[in-house]
Amino acid sequence: MAYKLSATLAGHSSDVRGLVSQGSDLLISVSRDKTAKIWKRTGPNEFADDTTLIGHQDYVTTVEIIPPTLSSPNGTIATGSNDKNILLWDPTDPAQPLSTLKGHTSNVCALTASKDGTVLVSGSWDKTAKVWINGQCKHTLKGHEQAVWAVLVLDDGSVLTGSADNLICRWVDGVLKQKYRGHTSCVRALVALPDGRFASASNDCTVRIWSLSGACETVLQGHTSFIYTLSVLPNGAIISGGEDRSVRVWKNNQCEHLIMVPSTSVWALAGLDNGDIACGTSDSRIRVFSTDPARLASAEALMVFESENASFAMNRKTMGSVDTSNLPGPERLEQPGTKDQQVIMVKSGSDVEAFQWSQNEDRWYKIGQVVDAAGQTQKK
Repeated sequence: MAYKLSATLAGHSSDVRGLVSQGSDLLISVSRDKTAKIWKRTGPNEFADDTTLIGHQDYVTTVEIIPPTLSSPNGTIATGSNDKNILLWDPTDPAQPLSTLKGHTSNVCALTASKDGTVLVSGSWDKTAKVWINGQCKHTLKGHEQAVWAVLVLDDGSVLTGSADNLICRWVDGVLKQKYRGHTSCVRALVALPDGRFASASNDCTVRIWSLSGACETVLQGHTSFIYTLSVLPNGAIISGGEDRSVRVWKNNQCEHLIMVPSTSVWALAGLDNGDIACGTSDSRIRVFSTDPARLASAEALMVFESENASFAMNRKTMGSVDTSNLPGPERLEQPGTKDQQVIMVKSGSDVEAFQWSQNEDRWYKIGQVVDAAGQTQKK
């Protein structure tokens, strides 16, 4: 079954820039509205806005859940902001931050923690990453020529950094050990894979899968604009999202699922333990998608979502190389798709419209109208 809408979480007042999940029933989001929010499941297709974390003085751009340790048995929430600070929060008492980590000189745009909760790594527009242990900066990783957009702690304790200089670097005890070359534009996201490899995403519209030795083993192509975010599902599938308003699910090096959302940018993704997918977008919403019929949204909510997608203005620049002069007319919609979730462009008079095929329902869904400029402004 294809992914369908399960829940829409409304509460932020600006772009949702970061998102993490814990289990299947808890999400934490951060936004350009300067807040973080904790969302808790209240039903099969419902989440409640449980707590708002207020403390940053500027956009909040990234969030991480640090696993419990002996000194922090409840675990810790870490948030990074354009105010250059990292705030640490007790999830059981988040009225005030526990502490502030200072040291970066520009936007803190990436956070990652080790599985044992002892190490936190941050990436920043100041071209550095920092390794934090017990609230102290143990290493400052210098070597990138541009902003460090992505960070990842590997199981062996080494650290990966991805940068706007197109490079991925691997660091051991604060020392640069390896460079991974292949992306042709800014590296925006990194994620560990269950088999010991890792994946990266870039403004070059590709997802790459790497061995630790440095070999780029696979290039996943399908996105038609910048890719901002990656996550992994319990079955090992990679999920990606970006400026083409799509969420893509990759399994066995193929795109198995394509989810279109009525928003210009998919900024953040989180895979839940039950296999559902949560995405944070530029329209201030978080949407959860599921393949389980028991967790799907109501028929009314599904109709609203379909209508929002159908009326969305798609920026032609994010559609890749589309020759609108040779597109088929509306009669193409009388024929079935060649595969589930196939996307086609149809010319109706002077308008260009996008449709997606549903194999299960044996029909085309309109997912937007292509225009020269989208209604929302692209942000960094």
